[in-house]
Amino acid sequence: MFAFPPPLLPTAPTLEHFREAVSSIDILAFYRNSFAIAALTVAGTLLVSALAAYPLARMKFPGRRLVFGAILATMILPSEVNFLVNFITVSKLQLTDSYSGVVLPTLAGAVGIFLLKQAFEAVPQDLIDAARVDGASEWQIFWRIMLPLARPALAALTILTMVSAWNQYIWPSIVMSSPDKFPLSVGVLYLAGAFSFKTRVVAAGAVLTVLPILIVFLFTQRYFLRGFDGAVK
Repeated sequence: MFAFPPPLLPTAPTLEHFREAVSSIDILAFYRNSFAIAALTVAGTLLVSALAAYPLARMKFPGRRLVFGAILATMILPSEVNFLVNFITVSKLQLTDSYSGVVLPTLAGAVGIFLLKQAFEAVPQDLIDAARVDGASEWQIFWRIMLPLARPALAALTILTMVSAWNQYIWPSIVMSSPDKFPLSVGVLYLAGAFSFKTRVVAAGAVLTVLPILIVFLFTQRYFLRGFDGAVK
């Protein structure tokens, strides 16, 4: 790792550092925490984004464009800007050191609302008018027509949200205080000792952190690309 010039291939391949990384920390518990946080974040983001995007795409009300513009304006702000306000809110609600405290502040994202709004706008108006003529309510149109036709965009948003939730580090480390609730991105730091730093073991831990989300992306990348293609159209 520290050789110069660096070799193209390892001279002595070994899995010893992976074994040491797995034996040094309770990696299965950290995996469970990461999967729980990612699953809750994905489910909540899909629900909130869809419910926010549908009226912006298909309903007419005063200030609709202003509201959508304000939502898009939040995209220029880094997420770190909201940490203080979100932490105060989470503390007041007594949600610190819990999955809810990590998940709830991340649900209403501008990217998800924008992506689903574009997908909903791509649905032909004639299809919606025909459903209304048949007596379908607004909720039935949303649930039975809009969401099924927006599946590529929903799949793309699922992948984006899962990757983002899995890779969170700063916000969980601020909200969480119990090591048994840490996600893998935070727990892997226990591989770094207080007075020594085993670079190879930490690197092995980083690979184990990235591996699940990389596998998910490899198997779902076609849905990811199809969802963005539909949103752009």
